[in-house]
Amino acid sequence: MVELTKDTIIGDVLRVAPDAAPLFMSIGMHCLYCPASQGETIEEACMVHGVDVDTLLDELNSIVALQED
Repeated sequence: MVELTKDTIIGDVLRVAPDAAPLFMSIGMHCLYCPASQGETIEEACMVHGVDVDTLLDELNSIVALQED
């Protein structure tokens, strides 16, 4: 099972869990596929967008788990 962490790069998240895109969009990360966001970590994205990293990680790991089933 893939487990995402604070240091996971957004581009890697989208490769393993493309269904996570709407979640990122909901926190205001509308430029998901631009080069800057592709190299950003989950923690960095949370800091920029004022989102609790642990809450987002829980949601992202739930999406990953569903895709692995």
